[in-house]
Amino acid sequence: MSDGTCLRRRKGSHHIEPETDLTRWRLNTVGGQQKWYYVTESEECAREQNALEAYILGLDTSKFFPDLPKASTAEEALWKGIKFLSGLQEDGQWPAECSGILIFTPNLLFACHAAKISLPEEVKKELLRYICSTQLPDGGWGLHIEAPSTVLGTTFNYIALRILGFGPDHPDIVRARINLHKKGGALRIPSFGKMWLAILNMYSWDGVNAQFPEFWLLPTWVPGHPYSYWCFTRHISLALSYCYATRLTVEEDELIKSLRQEIYVEDFSSINWPAEKNNIAAVDLYTPHTWILDAIYAVFNLYEKYHITSLRKKAIAEMYEQIKADDIFTDFCNTGPYCKALHLLICWLGKDGMLMQAGVHNNPDYASCLKEAYAFLKSVQILDNPPNYERYYRHMNKGGFPSGYRDHNWIASDCTADALRVLMMLEEKCPFLEEDLAPQRLFDAVNVLLSMRNADGGFSAFETMRGSALLEMINPLELYAGCMVDHPVVECTSSVMKGLKHFQKRFPDHRADEISDTLNKGLQFCRNKQEADGSWYGVWGLCFTYGTWFALEAFACMGYIYRDGLACKEVTKACEFLVSKQIADGGWGEEVESSKLHKYIQHSESQIHHTAWALLGLMAVRFPDVRVLESGIRFVIGKQTSIGDWPQQDIATGLFEGGAIHFDIYRNVFPVFALARFTRLYPNSPVTKQLLSSVSGNLEQDQTAGC
Repeated sequence: MSDGTCLRRRKGSHHIEPETDLTRWRLNTVGGQQKWYYVTESEECAREQNALEAYILGLDTSKFFPDLPKASTAEEALWKGIKFLSGLQEDGQWPAECSGILIFTPNLLFACHAAKISLPEEVKKELLRYICSTQLPDGGWGLHIEAPSTVLGTTFNYIALRILGFGPDHPDIVRARINLHKKGGALRIPSFGKMWLAILNMYSWDGVNAQFPEFWLLPTWVPGHPYSYWCFTRHISLALSYCYATRLTVEEDELIKSLRQEIYVEDFSSINWPAEKNNIAAVDLYTPHTWILDAIYAVFNLYEKYHITSLRKKAIAEMYEQIKADDIFTDFCNTGPYCKALHLLICWLGKDGMLMQAGVHNNPDYASCLKEAYAFLKSVQILDNPPNYERYYRHMNKGGFPSGYRDHNWIASDCTADALRVLMMLEEKCPFLEEDLAPQRLFDAVNVLLSMRNADGGFSAFETMRGSALLEMINPLELYAGCMVDHPVVECTSSVMKGLKHFQKRFPDHRADEISDTLNKGLQFCRNKQEADGSWYGVWGLCFTYGTWFALEAFACMGYIYRDGLACKEVTKACEFLVSKQIADGGWGEEVESSKLHKYIQHSESQIHHTAWALLGLMAVRFPDVRVLESGIRFVIGKQTSIGDWPQQDIATGLFEGGAIHFDIYRNVFPVFALARFTRLYPNSPVTKQLLSSVSGNLEQDQTAGC
């Protein structure tokens, strides 16, 4: 197994025994936030651990979820899945893990170390366990939990382990250091890592390409202005530019002195820093610099030597105001984890390194579950735009729904559309709901959705696409591709179309022409994005299976389904594509490399999430060969565990080609969705019919209506 080319570890990590008593961990979920805390031995637990906590921590859940007979039909499997999911609800929501990127935790630890924020011992122990569990056999770490080791991943996690207390001679540290040195040491880290190491006083700012902070003073129409970037890229650029402009550097301590000698092959004091600006290991360079980017850096580096001090001060002031605005808008959780760590440093450290002082609806067993979910959805809708939102380069968000909790404030087009549709469905199907949402709240959601439509008819995730795709040619983040602008994607477009279509049926007169035009242009966008083999590339899930499912949902909501065995050419090609990828056991499976290579890569094993997505897509357009569907449903049934959940398999979501994210909830939500749709559409299938069921009585056809 050669360095840098080792096979990725499936399912992300290996088991390491816990360092704390897991039964003493508790999760606070009030208001949509999720905060773990530990009850020490000297404290009395205010309450028993609940089902959600025990399940997430991998503890015995038998008192919450007793073993049930193995399902023999889709109906039985569906009700087992519903019963299980209902047992995990807390505060009206279903909290779940979103993880997998292996530089998030180190970034936050860097910020805590720099700001001298001490973590509880129990937290440090479990962080150590997590980081060690993701260390690869070659001693390194990758960008995400299923990636081969890289300089960035290995350097960051090496430093994180040292911050958490591992000494330089600890076996895991030694293995990591050997791996890092074989790759050329931390000098070959990508630009993002170079800047972080400079902040940590383990690298020189002279070895970082100039960031041109004055860009933030220019009008937003200037080509390449950060205003036109994707919101995550924009805010990372903002924070890093501020750090560069102020040469933000933490105070030197003994750990930093030691790490300077550990992470480099060369002697730290002899390094020629300016010569290392573009020294990046090939294994980390997913998106190589274009000649345009190198030319821009050459100009910026020259400007940096002669920049005007007064303009630099104004740029710093402008950037700091933008940073403070994001803190306020997002309740200090910021756009994402990358920004959170940088903002923490910026808020706590001055440039001198000193601390600053500043279907289920008819079943009574699940009525309360649905009522709480309805209440939670109502509570997270954004009720008004933030003050001066345009001044801080934000899109209007009144009426929208965030991907997280309400105070985070960053709405997403698909989250808004899905929440809109679910709220209306709950009101239509659940007569026990005491008070419907005011129509104006639904109108506000539709209004913000219509404002998010791009010129090509598609929808991006968080904002309209503000800049040209040509900006990808100056992508300075070597880790990812396609991250410079908020590109419109088929998943968001499909979700918006379904939400608007449902709204249109209930309120046919509200902005009727605009909604109809949006639906038609959205469908045309989907047509234009179809690949030659009939598939669609998916961005927020892996990858062609995911994208094709969403595209078929878009066609189905516009009435393009199979009738008398025939469908339009786009739907026919898409179904032929999906059917051609079905594995002998009835399931589907796609590798994470599909996202990176823009080519479907068959997995060696069927994956539960891919199987559910493929089935949902085929059923959406009423694919006529029921045998294909039955085979897939049998796979889903066969994979269900005795308590009603499904096992974790490989990672399900790519991220800008070079990365990946783990969404824990995927393995349990989508199989239930697929089973519900199958039981409604094919009640007479032998796979659906109950034979010897001990789970529930007969389902009425409309119990899964809308699935």
